[in-house]
Amino acid sequence: MRSVHGMSLRLGLVLGLAAPLAFGQLGIGPITTGVAHAHKKVGHPASTVASGFKLQQIVTGTSPLENPSGPITKFGVLTDGTLTEADENLYVVLDSNPGGPVPGIDYGRHFLFQGHENQGNLAYLTRINLDVKNKAHRITLLTPVGGGGVTSLNAIDGSTYNPFTKTLLFTQEDGGGVIEINQTWPPNPRTLDGTLGVKGFEGIHPDDQGNLILAEDIGGKSVNVDPNDPNSPKAARQPNSFVYRLVPYDPTDLSKGGKLQALQVMIDGSAVVFHADDPVGDVFSVNQLRLHTPGTSYPVQWVTVHDTAVDGTAGFDANALAKAAGATPFKRPENLQYLPGSGYQTFYFCPTGDTNSDSGNVPALAQRGAWGSIFRVDLNTDRNSGQLSIFVLGTAEQSSFDNLSFADDHTLIAAEDRGDGLHSQLNTLDSIWSYTTDGSEPPLRFLALGRDAIAAVKGDNEPTGLHVSNGSTDPAEQPGTIQNLEGARGFFTRQHGQNVVYEILKTGETK
Repeated sequence: MRSVHGMSLRLGLVLGLAAPLAFGQLGIGPITTGVAHAHKKVGHPASTVASGFKLQQIVTGTSPLENPSGPITKFGVLTDGTLTEADENLYVVLDSNPGGPVPGIDYGRHFLFQGHENQGNLAYLTRINLDVKNKAHRITLLTPVGGGGVTSLNAIDGSTYNPFTKTLLFTQEDGGGVIEINQTWPPNPRTLDGTLGVKGFEGIHPDDQGNLILAEDIGGKSVNVDPNDPNSPKAARQPNSFVYRLVPYDPTDLSKGGKLQALQVMIDGSAVVFHADDPVGDVFSVNQLRLHTPGTSYPVQWVTVHDTAVDGTAGFDANALAKAAGATPFKRPENLQYLPGSGYQTFYFCPTGDTNSDSGNVPALAQRGAWGSIFRVDLNTDRNSGQLSIFVLGTAEQSSFDNLSFADDHTLIAAEDRGDGLHSQLNTLDSIWSYTTDGSEPPLRFLALGRDAIAAVKGDNEPTGLHVSNGSTDPAEQPGTIQNLEGARGFFTRQHGQNVVYEILKTGETK
């Protein structure tokens, strides 16, 4: 296995961060063994998880909703057979019964929320009531259809709990904005287009000051993998997506607006920026090579792309404004996570890359993140500037990173999303990888994903919704804190096909 090029934990001492706790005290870790190989794209192999762990099924795509609406009657499949693709999981523990569509039901205190990636204005939100054993009330639909028999939502992906507003936030990755709902019934969904803009957000997370970081997933223009051969495959994608931060004017009410900023990387005193008229130059740029070179680091700062106090509260295209502001584009960042115990000064994010071996097999493109990558950002104490470094440079074996979470205070876990095309090119299904944040141990394949019979026909499975948290609603115990890992539970979804949600348990453990 390839070595991990993470920054030393010595950096934690420089930044004044708490030293990591003893291995195995927090989260679902430690992860000390791995699965040797990924499964081939053949037949219907079962998923294989590392020794010492097991997977417990929570719901499947055919599990019924307690309050069906129009064509939305089951967890992961519409009445016409369309798979709705439940994506990121969000675990929340509430102090009291939040209520639901059926009066008199105690829905419990432990919940798992999902956004469904379905298109056609029929994406939706669900809440799995983990304490409820009665299948008739196990899953609640939070966004029933309205006029025209649609929800008017599409491609819902990222999710988070915001302890300052006491609401849940969900992102739409396909031209939609951020959705906010109540934690109690009724959910009353609303969008925040005038504060956060629209385009293609995925991962979203708050810090301890009420700021939000967001990842954007918008594919760039495709160019030839050999710029001197117009007949070579057009499989290399121009970096076209940004990492954002919202600094709200009132952390308890996001509708009051704020400053939306984007991450800008500086190399030799100049910003790494998007060039609309030179996609080939961007793909093969020296700066992209330098950004992805292990052992390097570069200054970063947040640049403002939209300020409601100046620009108003009408909806806006965040991607276009980030380009105009000189922010730095990446190859489809899909998720990000704060390092536990870093005081929200360190976070990781994962550009998925090109998801195509025609690109990854070209050394010059592999060196520029064609196989995907994971970056680390270490902010200064004011959190307005800092340093960016490459943490993992993807390979054919470790590729197409999509979801991130922390298994414990020193172990980052990353799920792949290679897609059917790359699965076929390499005859390899997806995996979940484990990385120590100081690079002291080699990477481990935590899970080799299998493939169910439906996915073999309709599209291979993907491990998504990777989420480790104790579900606390306390602002001081959110992801990014050590406290959030105390008593934490781990979840993921085997998306596509049967759309099964699993809990990750230690062998011998029951829930």
